Amino acid sequence: MEFPEFAPGMSARVELTVTDADTAQAVGSGDVPVLGTPRVLALAEAATVAATARQIPGGITTVGSRAVIEHRAPTPLGRRVVAHARLTKVDGRKLLFDVTVHDGALLVAEVRVERILLDRREFIARAMER
Repeated sequence: MEFPEFAPGMSARVELTVTDADTAQAVGSGDVPVLGTPRVLALAEAATVAATARQIPGGITTVGSRAVIEHRAPTPLGRRVVAHARLTKVDGRKLLFDVTVHDGALLVAEVRVERILLDRREFIARAMER
């Protein structure tokens, strides 16, 4: 299967208004009612998926293979956070993204996400063999 070519600089943004379901208490990553780190990571990954979605043909997908997160500031219920992902490097099938998450002007998190291009059907088949 032939994989699409991507160029550094592709970007996308996604937004989230923090609800009870997004808190550290709800996701099991802590006992405080603020945006949980796992939700920050999920938001960052959603932004990386959005950055490449328009150029990925049917049968091809990307999967997350590595992430490094610095969760710098708490975000309370009701606040809106915006994740902005930018493709910074392409190494064969490996795509590297830098993601920033902001609550207004406040930097909430910085995330580096690595995704791998692959054949969707083959990936699912391998997973089901386990």
